[in-house]
Amino acid sequence: MADEETNLVGTSFSLVRYNNPVLIDKKAAPFGTPSQVTTRPKSAGQLPNDATLSDGSDTPKPKTETDEILDAILPPREWDEDGQLWRQSVSATPATRLDVINLQEQLDQKLQQRQARETGICQVRRELYAQCFDELIRQCTINCTERGLLLLRVRDELRMTLHAYQTLYESSIAFGIRKALQAEQGKTDMESTIARLEEEKANLEKEVSDLKRGCEMIEKRAAEQRIADEKNHGEEINFLKRTNQQLKAQLEGIISQKK
Repeated sequence: MADEETNLVGTSFSLVRYNNPVLIDKKAAPFGTPSQVTTRPKSAGQLPNDATLSDGSDTPKPKTETDEILDAILPPREWDEDGQLWRQSVSATPATRLDVINLQEQLDQKLQQRQARETGICQVRRELYAQCFDELIRQCTINCTERGLLLLRVRDELRMTLHAYQTLYESSIAFGIRKALQAEQGKTDMESTIARLEEEKANLEKEVSDLKRGCEMIEKRAAEQRIADEKNHGEEINFLKRTNQQLKAQLEGIISQKK
C-alpha cells in the first residue's frame, strides 16, 4: 500500500497522487443494449512514465462518496496506448505528515529541475504550484469534504481572476500594438504632409521672390520714366520760355515802330 500513490518521474509528471491506471475494455454489445466496460489494473512493468504504482489488486474497488467527489474535483486522466484506453483516478488515501513533507520536497526539486523562475511570470512555476494546490485540495477533501469543496471554490476563483487578468493583458497588448501601428501610419502621413507643405512653401517663396524682382523692375522703369518725363518737361518749359521771350521782344519792337 505504500507504493500505491508513488508518482513516477515522466514527461507528464504530476504532484497530485493518482491510483494505479486501469484498462477500459469496451466490448461489443447487441443492438439496443449498452456496451459493457470492464477494467483491469495495469501491471507495474507496463506503467507509463506518467503513471503510479499500485498494490496489483485485480478487483476494482466500489466507489465511495469521497471517490465521486474527488473525481468531480480532479477528473481522471485518460490516454490511449497501443489501441487501448487507460484511465487513472486520483487517490483517496489520506495523506500523512510525511506525505506533506515529501510533497514540499518534490515541489522544490521540480522547480529546480525545470529551472522555474523565482520572480516574474513563469509558466513552469505556475503549473507546479497549481499541481501542488490540487494535491492539497485532494488531501483536505479526504479528511473533510466541505473544506475540500471550499478550497475548490478558492482555486476556481483564483483561476478565473488569473484568466481575467490574462485576457486583460492580451487585450492591452493588442490595443497597444494597434495604437502603435496607427501612430506609425499617422507618422508616415504626417511626414508626407510635412514634405508637401515644405514643397508648397518653397514654391510660394519662389513666387514671392519673382514678384519682388518684378516689382523692383517696375519701380526702376517707373523712376527712369519719371526722370525722362521731368527732363522732357523741363526742356519744353525752357523752349516755351524762350519762345515767349522772343515773341515778347518782337511784340515790343512792333509797338515801338508804330509810335
